[in-house]
Amino acid sequence: MIYGWNYLNRNFLNNNVSQISGQISRKISEKSSLNTGSSCNISNNEKLNFNNILNDQISRLTGLKFSKHAEMRLRTRNINLSGTQLERISQAVTKAEGKGVKDSLIIVDDIALVVSVKNKTVVTVTDKTELKNNIFTNIDGAVII
Repeated sequence: MIYGWNYLNRNFLNNNVSQISGQISRKISEKSSLNTGSSCNISNNEKLNFNNILNDQISRLTGLKFSKHAEMRLRTRNINLSGTQLERISQAVTKAEGKGVKDSLIIVDDIALVVSVKNKTVVTVTDKTELKNNIFTNIDGAVII
């Protein structure tokens, strides 16, 4: 059977995201089993390392980076991007780049992202509850996927 590039790329991305999630779960379990107290204490330095590793892996697999502000918005708004969504966002950035867009609003499912196309960096993220009555500035294009 012959598979298209998008199918193979999506499977590669989903498999790697699953693999990374498994590695993270194992590390958390190891940390929990080593802890003698009733809760798992993870230092700020370890959290920072985790965020750096996760961001590096996402960047390596999709070509996207997330600013510290975007990472904070993802956490505080409890937004979890799937491998498929990350792939679609990456494709939207490529389309915007092809049209000469420098800063884009990308809407995927119920999530809006402001992306620096030139740097392939997600600048900020918002969910459907904050989409209404919101004004997005400093963009010169939009991609709705």
